[in-house]
Amino acid sequence: MTEVKTYEEAVAFIHGRTKFKKIPTLARMRKFMAALDNPQDKIKAIHIAGTNGKGSTLTFLRSMLQETGYKVGTFTSPFLTRFNERISVDGKPISDAEILRLVQKLLPIIDELDETLPEGGPTEFEIITAMMFSYFAEGHADVVLVEVGIGGLYDSTNVVLPSVSVIVNIGFDHMKLLGNTLAAIASQKAGIIKQNVPTVVGQVDDEALNVIIKTAKQKQSHYFCFDSAYQVSNRRYQDLWTQKFDFSTENFQFKDLRISMLGNYQINNASTALQAYLIFLNLQKVPVIEKNVKNGLAKAFWAGRFEKVSEQPLVVLDGAHNEPAMEEISELLKTHFKQFDIYIVLAILEDKQYHKMIQTLGKLTNVHIIATTFAGPGKRQSANLSELTTSTKTANPIQTEENWQLAIAKASQLMSSEDLLLITGSLYFISDVRKLFVE
Repeated sequence: MTEVKTYEEAVAFIHGRTKFKKIPTLARMRKFMAALDNPQDKIKAIHIAGTNGKGSTLTFLRSMLQETGYKVGTFTSPFLTRFNERISVDGKPISDAEILRLVQKLLPIIDELDETLPEGGPTEFEIITAMMFSYFAEGHADVVLVEVGIGGLYDSTNVVLPSVSVIVNIGFDHMKLLGNTLAAIASQKAGIIKQNVPTVVGQVDDEALNVIIKTAKQKQSHYFCFDSAYQVSNRRYQDLWTQKFDFSTENFQFKDLRISMLGNYQINNASTALQAYLIFLNLQKVPVIEKNVKNGLAKAFWAGRFEKVSEQPLVVLDGAHNEPAMEEISELLKTHFKQFDIYIVLAILEDKQYHKMIQTLGKLTNVHIIATTFAGPGKRQSANLSELTTSTKTANPIQTEENWQLAIAKASQLMSSEDLLLITGSLYFISDVRKLFVE
């Protein structure tokens, strides 16, 4: 019998579990849930999948729902500062005592599954997901926004039957697990579409969209796609740190919606969240009040997403960790920050497409990259510096510095007071860095 007596022991136990099993399946998770009396069936949920932008979309949605008077639970990954962030209520992480209580509650079942299942008991993510469902089944929130871990079809969150399913976007990431084509990745994400449950789809390529629509039709899911069921127009920046847009559907029109999360992609995320919000309120027979929409979007904040952490010098952290995200960041730098010289301290995990990511950023003439390393999560390593700097064409030569603290110091010596320092490449990396800037 496993014993866990402190919060630290509880977190160590979770992190000590296997990350993946050889064969993806939901059967083990369903057994786990059945042993817990199926807590996932006792919550009202919105399920969110996508390659990038899940967390931002969830944040916009949470903020609007809170403005409407809902108590909102969220399940997100990875955490930025502390493990507890993964299970939150109204943006506040649950306590250490609750983490310990939940692990202790689940332990007898985990032990039993370890002994009886041929492939062994639940994985790390399955345990965290079970903790979340158990917690929210106790009634701590009116609605729970559940972010998919990886993919969708076989993700442990996919045991839930939500009120609305959301697929934010589709891009190349986790290809070893999800497939090498957009269609293959889309079929994994589309795995969250449920029978007769409405689906909101963000901006995705036609190849992926065809797969999603085909799945939605098979499941009799009413689908709402970006640029057809809902539209965005009049995108513009109000100032350096605020942007505005208009939003319309057949039944609604909102003008001058304001967000302080930057980038064209964040307007897309906000509009996808707004469409999901409108559908959810309609299902609950709750009237839509424009003030709640406007205030919710304006107040939304998600740490580590082009987050300004210092004014003098200007320092920004962004968790862009794959090629599609780097394309978005590159576009933002090229259009909205073109007047700045930009110094980028960059660290990327070795299992990512780092050559492509560096090439995307490095082709900008006003960008100066300093490549560095950090201690990755678990057994995952950051990419080797010589690997990062070879066979990559960039407008300016790439500099290297093994120690990321020294890399930041080097960048701050090279830049003037008029320049921008961007620290990016991995959410795990900026999680380490953020502690330097934010208490």
